[in-house]
Amino acid sequence: MRGAVAPAVRPVLAAGASLALAAALLALLGYAPRPALSALVSGSLGSASAWTNTLLKAAPLLLTGLAVLLCFRCGVWNIGAEGQLLLGALAATGVATRLLPQAPGALLLPATLAAGAAGGAALGALAGGLRARRAVSEVISTILLNFVAQGLVALAVLGPLQEAGGAYPMSDPLPAAARLPALGRLHAGAPGALALALLTWGLLFRTALGFRLRAVGLAPRAARFAGISPEAHGWLALALSGGLAGLAGACEVAGVTGRLYEGLSPGTGYTAIAVALLARLHPLAVVPSALFFGALEAGAGAMQREAGVPSVATQLVQGAVILLSAALAVAGPGAGRLLRRPADAPEGA
Repeated sequence: MRGAVAPAVRPVLAAGASLALAAALLALLGYAPRPALSALVSGSLGSASAWTNTLLKAAPLLLTGLAVLLCFRCGVWNIGAEGQLLLGALAATGVATRLLPQAPGALLLPATLAAGAAGGAALGALAGGLRARRAVSEVISTILLNFVAQGLVALAVLGPLQEAGGAYPMSDPLPAAARLPALGRLHAGAPGALALALLTWGLLFRTALGFRLRAVGLAPRAARFAGISPEAHGWLALALSGGLAGLAGACEVAGVTGRLYEGLSPGTGYTAIAVALLARLHPLAVVPSALFFGALEAGAGAMQREAGVPSVATQLVQGAVILLSAALAVAGPGAGRLLRRPADAPEGA
């Protein structure tokens, strides 16, 4: 019973502890906690427009959170979801504005999304190849490839993808045919991300491939004796993970911003690590976890506008809450075995 209840209670405890920490930090910085936290809640959950903003913030966190947990389940440390998201956004923009700008919507939108997924997958596969062929730590390679992706985006918006006649480093707007359909003030990528959470759960727990990926993560030596290659499955996990993160980048340019520019992502790929850890690496639990962090990001803007808390202070509060949430995700007896024995594994595993 204890093992079944703990995963459900943990996000609630994390949210409560996070709000308490936020209140303490605000008081320490000299701001009244009550109006600031009230603005945080109302700005993220207090109205239909606030909920819309929260869902828009949560959608890329959900996709990148799924990307991170897919690798962690296989015992691979993907710290490169940020770069994979950016390269996905770059590839999607290149296809939509340069390669196929005149294509009909029935072709252009799927091609744009596919290009984003392929761009992220290529970056993940590169790190996986270095890991499998040259024993390069994926922690190092994925972190460094984040900077490569940032540089490529900067180069593109200052060069081949820069808006024609534009004075600012940004791409041309995506054609209307390349934009995701609107669902009110949301875009179709938000329910699509939810569907991918279900598909990721099905992949991990209802397919032979998912069993092999989890086997490599839980016991790589035993998996090798069973004829399962940890190197090949680690490479595959990084490629699939990169595809999910790249799709998040494509959805951002096709559904939210409408164009590519430097600073497109506010660190979504890094926050995704905390999202996945708070969900204890379970695909379905990533949904409320992403909503929690999306609400935090959406509410921080309202806290700045309505309670007069400066942006530096809101960033400090956000960072502390993310750190606390990640710490609570691995807290408790046997915490050191979290990534080797996820929440749904037997207690003796």
